[in-house]
Amino acid sequence: MSPSPLFARLFARLLSVLLLAAFAILPTACGGQAGAKHATAQPGPMPEGGNWTGVYYSTTYGNLHLIADGDNASGAWRTTAGDKWGELHGKLQGNLMRYEWTEHTIGMIGPSATRKGKGYFQYIEVKKGEAHELRGQWGLDEDEAGNTWDALKQRNMVPNLKDVRPDEIEGRVTGGGWDAQGSAPSGDSGGSTEPESSGDSSTDMQ
Repeated sequence: MSPSPLFARLFARLLSVLLLAAFAILPTACGGQAGAKHATAQPGPMPEGGNWTGVYYSTTYGNLHLIADGDNASGAWRTTAGDKWGELHGKLQGNLMRYEWTEHTIGMIGPSATRKGKGYFQYIEVKKGEAHELRGQWGLDEDEAGNTWDALKQRNMVPNLKDVRPDEIEGRVTGGGWDAQGSAPSGDSGGSTEPESSGDSSTDMQ
């Protein structure tokens, strides 16, 4: 007995729905990042006298040391809490920088010791004659937005990307077992990073 026209139409519609659902799931199953947050910021002209190279201060992310070379830029920072340090590399287009970052938790090893993501900065002059600023956002993994990072350019400070790195003693992993009183060794308390000024909405890159 051949199927009725109504049954055939219902079967065809169900099949199309299943196929659409399969294609929607495919990017994630293959390791893609479905729904990644992308910044909508657009490049504009640099302010008069503006220069990406410098040191920029944020109350959350400390001093960001930034060095520009043509249309490339490299930076490094250490959080004000002192427990994390990071580095970024980006491309410059006018007053816009898009970058990728990596942040390390000092004294930790293993997968949770390092975080990565993307972000952007815009170089702006809020008021003529005042210090220039970076205003932007960062995100984890494939996201490049979602967390604020604003920083104020410091006068008479020369950037040095090595300044933020922990020294040999500080970088050693501490703890490693239960102490005599049976308390667990301290782990990552979560503080810090991806960088912001006093108006930042987040406190770390996690």
